[in-house]
Amino acid sequence: MNSDSPRRGRGQRSGAWRVAGDLPLSFRYAAQGLAYGFTSQRNFRIHAITGGCVFALGLWLQLSTEQLALLVLTVAAVLVLELINTAIESVVDLAIGRRFHPLARIAKDCAAAAVLVAAAASLLIAALLLLPPLLLRLGV
Repeated sequence: MNSDSPRRGRGQRSGAWRVAGDLPLSFRYAAQGLAYGFTSQRNFRIHAITGGCVFALGLWLQLSTEQLALLVLTVAAVLVLELINTAIESVVDLAIGRRFHPLARIAKDCAAAAVLVAAAASLLIAALLLLPPLLLRLGV
C-alpha cells in the first residue's frame, strides 16, 4: 500500500492540508467568484444594490445594532444563495451541455426557488424592521 492510498486511518487524508495551503490564493479565487457573480448576474447586482440601500436606510433610521445585523444577515443569505444558484446552473450546463434533461430543469428551478424564498423572507424582514421607524420619522 503506497502513501497515497485511500485506505488510511480515520481522519487522515494524504495531502489534504495542501488544498488550502495558500490562503491568499484561496481568497483570490473567492474574490473572482464574487466578481463573476456581480459582473455576470443581473439579479446578484440587484440584490447587492438593494441590500446596500436597505442597510443605508437602516443606518439613517438609527436601527439598533441587532436590527442592522439582522438586515445584513438576510441580505447576505440572499447573495449567498444567488451565488450558489449561479454555481448550480453552471455545473448543470457543464454536465448536460445544450441538451434538455428534466432533472437539469428541476435542479435549476429549485436553486432559483431557493433564492426567491430567501428574497421574499428578506423583504418581509426588512419591512418589519424598517417600516415602523420610517413611518414614525415621516409622521404617518
